[in-house]
Amino acid sequence: MIRVLLVDDHPVVRSGLAGLLGGEPDIEVVGEASDGREGVGRAAELGPDVVLMDLRMPVMDGVEATALIVATDGPRVLVLTTYDTDADILRAVEAGATGYLLKDTPRDELVEAVRAASRGETVLAPPLAAKLMRQVRSNDQLTAREVEVLSLVSRGMSNGDIAKELFIGEATVKTHLLHVFDKLGVSDRTAAVTTAMRLGVLRDLGR
Repeated sequence: MIRVLLVDDHPVVRSGLAGLLGGEPDIEVVGEASDGREGVGRAAELGPDVVLMDLRMPVMDGVEATALIVATDGPRVLVLTTYDTDADILRAVEAGATGYLLKDTPRDELVEAVRAASRGETVLAPPLAAKLMRQVRSNDQLTAREVEVLSLVSRGMSNGDIAKELFIGEATVKTHLLHVFDKLGVSDRTAAVTTAMRLGVLRDLGR
């Protein structure tokens, strides 16, 4: 029996999912939570096999909750949301989500996704998989100088320090970083470094 925890701030959504999944002979909905923090607690308390996690919720969002649950070697987390932006997908995957589906996913596909997630298989809706692949491929566009700047950022250097290190203007450093942010689909330095390391752009860091 696959034990499932539902984490969503909308009671109607939780009720619908409980009814949908509860009708399956091999799936049991063991609990519900209305925000990420409650979800983390319920996951620890109930020990489900799979957590169906919404992304944007009060108190604690789904990405932070996912990271906390995964960090404890807890259940698999399957994101189920209405948001399909590149940044949302990457944040969820980086947090350790096993899969990412949209709430308009057909019933049969959702049920099969829960089963697949319980086996540890990665589940991505086809349009989202395409988005993620485009995001990965975009890293080929990073120039050698952009990677060099990003590597120095990862060492905690300021724009001024990087400019001195590379003998370029500080404005040029800022321009390189803006290009990096755009190509990686992120909005800040920390996210750029994290994404680049996950995708192997900075794989030689620290060697």
